[in-house]
Amino acid sequence: MIRVGVPGVGVGNRPVTGGSFFSLLHLQGSLVEEFKKDGIEVKWNFFRGAGPAVNEAVANNLLDIWTHGHLPSVVGRASGLKTRLLGSASRRGHAYLVVPSDSPINGVKDLRGKKVAFAKGTATQLSANRILEGHGLTEKDIRSINMDTSTSKAALATKDIDAAFGGTDFLSLRDQGIAKIVYTTKGDSPTYPSNSGIIAREDFINEHPEIVQRILTLAVKSSAWVADEKNRNQVFQLWSKSGTPYANYKEAQQGEDMKQNASPLLDEYVIARYKSAVADSKKFGLIRSTFDVEPWTDRRFLNRALKDLGLERFWAEWDANGKAKG
Repeated sequence: MIRVGVPGVGVGNRPVTGGSFFSLLHLQGSLVEEFKKDGIEVKWNFFRGAGPAVNEAVANNLLDIWTHGHLPSVVGRASGLKTRLLGSASRRGHAYLVVPSDSPINGVKDLRGKKVAFAKGTATQLSANRILEGHGLTEKDIRSINMDTSTSKAALATKDIDAAFGGTDFLSLRDQGIAKIVYTTKGDSPTYPSNSGIIAREDFINEHPEIVQRILTLAVKSSAWVADEKNRNQVFQLWSKSGTPYANYKEAQQGEDMKQNASPLLDEYVIARYKSAVADSKKFGLIRSTFDVEPWTDRRFLNRALKDLGLERFWAEWDANGKAKG
């Protein structure tokens, strides 16, 4: 059995997520189909507790390969989990600051002393800390409350919290007139958005390299499919099975380089973002010890997939600042 982890659930706790090319391996059934002929079962595991819950499952040897936001993957590795970074799953995931529709809060600087929710230990927490710092605040200046997405949405509706940091999921609250968005990382500092990666246990990689290769090859195929403009509507339709509306995914991608944001490459940009995540996580007190990012990566399977599929130059390589290399 191959045990795959997903740090999230869909609306209403449904075992479906969207927003990445890796999620399409589930939505299109391609990963299950790939191994069916070998009699190998693929079990998808969706965690409402997001990144921290995935780390707990990994610590208990319950997962083989998964996707992870930059903070929880860094926390896991820093705490001693024997994992390897195999590829990028998404880059430049934007965050939104959402408040009740009649709130006097107009931006990040108005959050001092307010009850602000986000899921702690997730990529959103690291983005929130960076955003707060960029606006002259720290997490100590707010009353931070640990809530998952569905709980935060309910708490905004009942006004039990003053604000929440989150992702695309929160756009539907605005559309329902329940909340308004007073800040987004779109157009702001490129250091604020989050990245995610494809991670696996070292033991699984060492014991089943051929299976890891097949999974990475499928993932790269999925990434290339997302990159094709003619598939765009179908991508959003599939992702919307998570319960987040098609229109919200379309809006979130408006003005974005969807091909590059779905790039699986572990280029200079991705490595720089992980190095920054390690340094910032230590600075913000989210991890106690640091580690070197480069030895954590394992590019063998990604490079083989790119070569076998003829996609070695399909995605532009970015430098550390997110600019295409000559």
